[in-house]
Amino acid sequence: MGSFVPTAGSVQRQWHVIDAEERVLGRIATQAARLLQGKHKAVYTPYIDTGDHVVIVNAAKVRLTGRKEEQKLYRYHSGYEGGLREERAKDVRQKNPVRLVEEAVRGMLPKTTMGEAMWRKLKVYSGADHPHAAQKPQPVKTTKREVA
Repeated sequence: MGSFVPTAGSVQRQWHVIDAEERVLGRIATQAARLLQGKHKAVYTPYIDTGDHVVIVNAAKVRLTGRKEEQKLYRYHSGYEGGLREERAKDVRQKNPVRLVEEAVRGMLPKTTMGEAMWRKLKVYSGADHPHAAQKPQPVKTTKREVA
């Protein structure tokens, strides 16, 4: 009797919704990355995208611990000489709070073509509303830990 190996067509994808309100950014991101990769499933296979769709709401209310709000830098480069741009997390939160969560999750996914496919299944919204109610996303239980 051989081992069961899932095929790309046999993967059952579900939808999950994570409420990020007053939750720590890193903990939300690891939970989302795990769901996107499919590591929570018994049929997880590293070379097949077995992950689910993830919707994160209330991204604007996510919490950063310590002094990350003032010290954490988001860098991007225009491609031109001297084109390095840096923004503090506080400024990124004001301009585009969705970017905080998206970059945290993206950094935890594989840097491959399959990782890009996983990342496309992530939907992040700054408010409590999302347009994916028809997919009947299941709420993910998250624990609210107190940080001193």
